[in-house]
Amino acid sequence: MYKYFGDSICEPGRPVPEAGSKFCRMNCRIRIRAALTEKYFDMEEKMTDQENKYDCLHLDSQLCFPLYACSKEIIRRYKPFLDSLDLTYTQYITMMAMWEHGKMNVKELGKCLFLDSGTLTPVLKKLEAKGYLHRDRSRTDERNLIVTITEEGTRLRDRALSVPGQMACCIDLSEDEAKMLYTVLYKILDHVSRD
Repeated sequence: MYKYFGDSICEPGRPVPEAGSKFCRMNCRIRIRAALTEKYFDMEEKMTDQENKYDCLHLDSQLCFPLYACSKEIIRRYKPFLDSLDLTYTQYITMMAMWEHGKMNVKELGKCLFLDSGTLTPVLKKLEAKGYLHRDRSRTDERNLIVTITEEGTRLRDRALSVPGQMACCIDLSEDEAKMLYTVLYKILDHVSRD
């Protein structure tokens, strides 16, 4: 602690300069300046720490936000290509699974597409109304609903052949970048989808 002697500041135990002397005034100004400088830097450091505390809440600090935005924008780019097939994006990926497997129960299909039954059921109903697939109860277990692609649904595959190439033109990635992105995305998906 400093002690005040008139217009001077001295540390305890040190000789007190003569009040009003040139040395005393100079010593006072130096010590006040040093004290104020130290206080300023302490305040600045605290303010910086306080600001850094919220850096994790900045949008550009997030990994999930660009994933979300990319997904939304890519689906938007799909729309004109899928409109010619009279399909939404969710209907399109459902048909992709059916083209690949031909027949699946609803539970397996939902797991394949990362869709719950509440989302998948109306999609299947619309695709069934279009004549692309049909749903039947399993003969061995009526609790299982089996989805089977129809001939008309199979023919739709030929019309959809141009879609992947059209979308590839919308995404400016090299083959190596695309492979790397594919690997990383499925790694993330594998981790976040675990129960």
